[in-house]
Formats: sequence, C-alpha cells, structure tokens
Amino acid sequence: MIPKSGDRFSDEIMRQQNAMTPWLDIVIPVYNEGNIILATLAELRRLVRTPSRILICYDRPDDDTLSAIKAHPERVEGLSIEFVLNSSRGAQGAVMSGFAASHAPFVLVFPADDDFNAGMIDAMVAKAEQGADIVCASRFIPGGSMVGCRWLKATLVRTAAFTLYYVARLPTRDATNGFRLFSRRVIDSIEIESDIGFCYSLEMLVKCHRLGWPIADVPAKWIERKQGTSRFQVLNWVPAYLRWYLYAFATTFLRLPATSVKQRSAWKAAK
Repeated sequence: MIPKSGDRFSDEIMRQQNAMTPWLDIVIPVYNEGNIILATLAELRRLVRTPSRILICYDRPDDDTLSAIKAHPERVEGLSIEFVLNSSRGAQGAVMSGFAASHAPFVLVFPADDDFNAGMIDAMVAKAEQGADIVCASRFIPGGSMVGCRWLKATLVRTAAFTLYYVARLPTRDATNGFRLFSRRVIDSIEIESDIGFCYSLEMLVKCHRLGWPIADVPAKWIERKQGTSRFQVLNWVPAYLRWYLYAFATTFLRLPATSVKQRSAWKAAK
C-alpha cells in the first residue's frame, strides 16, 4: 500500500521512507557556549532517533560555540547542523531566527547547556504526532525535577505553574519552561507580540490554549546551569510575563474567543 500525502500519519510513513528529510528542527540559542555545547550535541547524537536538523542560532561570528563545533567534527559526525545568524540580538532574536529558518513539521527549542534531557525528545515528538500542538517539558510531573534553582526564581516559577494549572486551567503543569516543542501550525499561525527574553514561549502557550489547540506534557529535568552564568533575568522579565499570565486567566474566566488571538497574516520560513 502506498500512503497518500495529506494527513499526519501517512506523511509520517513517507517520512520514514526518506530519513534524510528532517521531521524535527531543534533550535539551540547560543552565546559563548563553547565549554558545554559539545556535551549537549553528543547527547542529542546518542539519544535522539527522530530525523532531525540542529539550528545553532548565534549573535556574533566570534561566538566560541561555533569554533568549538568546527574544531571537533568527529564529535558531531552524523548530526545535521546549520548555523543561523540571528536577525536581532538576545534570546528572543535567537529563537525567532531559528523559527524563521525552520521548515520541519515540528520545532523544538532546546537549551545549549542541557546535556541531560535529550532522551525525552522522541517522546515529545510522539506526543506531537498524536495531535499535540505544543508539548511542554514539565519539571512538575512525576519523572520531572528542578535542582539547584535560586529561591526567587523557584518561588516565581512554582507559583506561576500552580496557579496557571489549578486556577486558570491551562493544560500543562509547567507553563514557564522554555524547553518546548511546537507544531508547524503554531509556528506558522500565531503572531508573536513579545519582544524580550523567553516570554514568547508563554505567549504561544496561552494563545494555543485560547485557540483550543491540544497541549501535552512530558517529564523533564532542570538543573542549575553548570557552566557560565544564567541569562534568565527574573525581575527584568516579570512585567512581560505578567501580561501573558493574565491572558490565560482571561481565556478561562472571561471566556474570550479564539477569534481574539492575533494570528499571522503572512509568514515565510527562510529557504
């Protein structure tokens, strides 16, 4: 039987017949991650079975992440890696540049210093193949954990997660983790209004919820950054996060319709 293109599962069979076609684009924002990136890529190489392309999104050509990868081709052999120069600087610019360069059915945003969660990626893809438009890596479900987090960040993150799930009824136990998988529909359709840090991720989540699109969780670990300094700026980003936090409550309690979600009028992925 020859599968017909046009539905998710037939296209999956066709994808298996052509393993050279990426089924997943992995967006990795970097900023001088030369001391950890090879360990992260090694785990992706070892544990991810989904046909994937890795997009290394960088601000400057002298970023030591690039030189570390290029100096050790034997350690990334077999991985499809592309370097993407960001259209604007910062975390937001890196991720948006990665989205623009992506074309796979699913897009994952993955931390450059995460050398312990690669084994969860195939499970995230499986959830997406079952229909989830966003798959959240959750620290707050069985099998997940958060280790070494500073008290202020931990308090804010846990409070947001608890209230969004139990009060706003957002269908994920971890709304603020930036480690997240998005369907092509989400990438192509939802207008991003945020312009700072990782706020885009919460924004896409709460808009997906308002649209009524499926959201799923898988357990994941979070360990305080081992190398360098974390660029998660809690106090600076709180006002921007608050906007989308309240957006989730408005969906549930004001019953704002899907038509209130800003969607893209036009979006062209980079070729």
